[in-house]
Amino acid sequence: MSERNTGRADIWQAGRFTWNISQKGLIMGILNVTPDSFSDGGRYDSLESALVHARRMIDEGADILDIGGESTRPGSSPVSIKEEISRTIPVIKRLRAETEIALSIDTSKPEVADEALKAGVDIINDVTGFRCSRMRELCTGSTCGLVAMHMLGKPDTMQTRPQYKDVVEEVVAFFQKLAHQLVLEGIESSRLVIDPGIGFGKSLDHNLRLLKNLKKLQRLNLPIMMGLSRKSLIATLLGNQAMEDREFPTVALTAFTRAGGVLIHRVHAVRQNIEALRLIEALR
Repeated sequence: MSERNTGRADIWQAGRFTWNISQKGLIMGILNVTPDSFSDGGRYDSLESALVHARRMIDEGADILDIGGESTRPGSSPVSIKEEISRTIPVIKRLRAETEIALSIDTSKPEVADEALKAGVDIINDVTGFRCSRMRELCTGSTCGLVAMHMLGKPDTMQTRPQYKDVVEEVVAFFQKLAHQLVLEGIESSRLVIDPGIGFGKSLDHNLRLLKNLKKLQRLNLPIMMGLSRKSLIATLLGNQAMEDREFPTVALTAFTRAGGVLIHRVHAVRQNIEALRLIEALR
């Protein structure tokens, strides 16, 4: 990515963590504490059920837990800052008190991210790609890791006829500009991970083009995270809408993208996807 980025695609710094992921990819376990998540809405929206699930993912080998209090599924409606804080912060505080695992907050609200950092999270995962200057300012004053996702539009409208001239080039350009801006504002490239945002303001064809052109994303010289778990493109490609039938295809996509150089994978089923990573890594 030329002089604009001095990061490395296999190093990620996130607060007290520095991961060298050149040989061993990371699994980020999804912990949705929302009543309306597309995949597991309502299953973990109480403190105790969320903690039980979090402990299970830790036992299965998750490297990171990503805690989200607002659904960003297509067509979803935003929740208030107060509500999102009330859903996420008690879970973060309890987890931080009992485990040293890396914790991530999945939010686009700087107020929520600020409370999460105070509660002990190590990473901010922002589906809006840190477009908000207040969110960037918060990160400048912290050592947290950043996961920036590309999304066209907003969750409630993003899947309404998304259009690009060239989706791959436009996503690459978005991250080039963002990485340069973050460095200018005092945020080291080594803290940044990029997520191309499969299913976020993209048609099936857009999603497939991105998956087929991972090498172009790798030229950014930044770690890539992929969030493919149980996504609707699986149902569309296989002609099967049943959520319970999306797990094996998710594992297949994890293996495919790991072979293509994706080093961080955000998933619901931790054990199965870790096994896929380790197999692919053994064969490389």
